[in-house]
Amino acid sequence: MEKKIALITGANKGIGLETARQLAGLGYQVLLGARKEAEGRAAAESIGVQFVHLDMSDPATFRAAADKIAAEYGRLDVLVNNAGIGPDNGLKPSESPMAMIRETFETNVFAVVELTQVLLPLLRKSDAGRVVNLSSILGSLTMNSDYAAPVWRSFGYNGSKAALNMFTATLAFELKDTPIKVNSAHPGWVKTDLGGEGASLEVSDGAKTSVRLATLPADGPTGGYFHGEDRLPW
Repeated sequence: MEKKIALITGANKGIGLETARQLAGLGYQVLLGARKEAEGRAAAESIGVQFVHLDMSDPATFRAAADKIAAEYGRLDVLVNNAGIGPDNGLKPSESPMAMIRETFETNVFAVVELTQVLLPLLRKSDAGRVVNLSSILGSLTMNSDYAAPVWRSFGYNGSKAALNMFTATLAFELKDTPIKVNSAHPGWVKTDLGGEGASLEVSDGAKTSVRLATLPADGPTGGYFHGEDRLPW
């Protein structure tokens, strides 16, 4: 049986690396995307997958990656948009530097949209394409507007994830009559560089939602926002 081809961005560590590890364990041909070549190659080698250079601040690497995938595999079955930053976590919206907010949106939204657009022709060649956008419960407008909800309310990160959720919803609608499914994943509060050591979940648990959405059956959901099997409020 021919292996499915999965590309994960920002996968040299944390949830991305664990997502790559779990998909490889399920028999997928995994392409580990990372910005720093040495770190990316080392991470890929550590779990026996293939490195692909992807710098979310350099769109030229998007086209190069697409050309490489097209030449070697002719299609892409899974895209996990995992790369993201949260430099303003903990800062008040009125105090977040504009440069920091712009950088966050560039990485978490605009780069994701552009990369997905570049790779969509390859996803259309799959008989069961899957796009997973790694979001966060912090992007939920419902949660942010509930003053009793225990969420950080920094604008740059939260706003970028809310925008990413809108990309999920609108792209899923565009592709609703195709085999491609598009969903947002909330990994939970995970012990990563972003989540910190005080987080409640191990990285192995944090990757589970991305893996579930990447491997959805034909009757699975699209245009949703999930943690595990639970649908989250937009």
